[in-house]
Amino acid sequence: MKKLFYFVLIFVFMYRGADAQESHQYLVIEFIKVSSNQMVDYSENKDFLEKIYQQAVKQGDVQGWDLWSLQSGPDQGGFQYVTITYYDDPVKMMNGMTDDNFINYAKRAYSDKMSEMEIAKEVEKVKANRDLAMRAYMTVVAETEDSFNMQPGVLASFDLMKATEGQFNEYEHVEEDLYQPFHQKKVEANMMGSWKFLRTAVPMGSEADYTHMTLNFYNNYMQFFNSMEYEDMEASEEQLVAMEEGLSSRDQKWVYMATLVKAIR
Repeated sequence: MKKLFYFVLIFVFMYRGADAQESHQYLVIEFIKVSSNQMVDYSENKDFLEKIYQQAVKQGDVQGWDLWSLQSGPDQGGFQYVTITYYDDPVKMMNGMTDDNFINYAKRAYSDKMSEMEIAKEVEKVKANRDLAMRAYMTVVAETEDSFNMQPGVLASFDLMKATEGQFNEYEHVEEDLYQPFHQKKVEANMMGSWKFLRTAVPMGSEADYTHMTLNFYNNYMQFFNSMEYEDMEASEEQLVAMEEGLSSRDQKWVYMATLVKAIR
């Protein structure tokens, strides 16, 4: 049965691949561990990373980059930061930020201030001060229409989901057809800033910890807590029942809250 589920996942990805390449955005989300004795060093590396990703955006290799500081999450994770790198092409996403690309962007950003040897040492220092404990390759399946300003200080919740075996399509139907309009109304009511529904872009098999993710963005904690109290008074009884039943088609594995530190576009 698990093998059957794995092949169903592959079929879904292949069936939707062409449409995804035309219209979907791709995200690489990295959960980062930083040991306590390296927190100061990693904090000092933020500006260096910002300059590097500014060059990557300038070259058109990535669409943007975020650095988030985690506020809460599962104890077993032990993550301190999350980064999101945005792409408009799945091949660019999978090629990612190679060591050579990283060095080249750093040279463009700092060649007038540092020697090649100093740049190489700084890049190695950045890599040594972080542990990319978990990396997710995702594609945006659905999102709200909004003009949310992704600026330092805004909040986000990263909700990691695993579709129940045999209910992959049912779960996506719930998010796209029921929850997306619900979140759109919350955006229009100023109860949240933005919402994205993501699917893993690489088949992971039945033993994967998660298959989907939702990103929920808020201006501040006041908006976040108000959002928790929001009720769609226009929703029909059938829609509310369908949304409630839809929750059984997935397992909400983890929820992380984070504050935006840097955003490059």
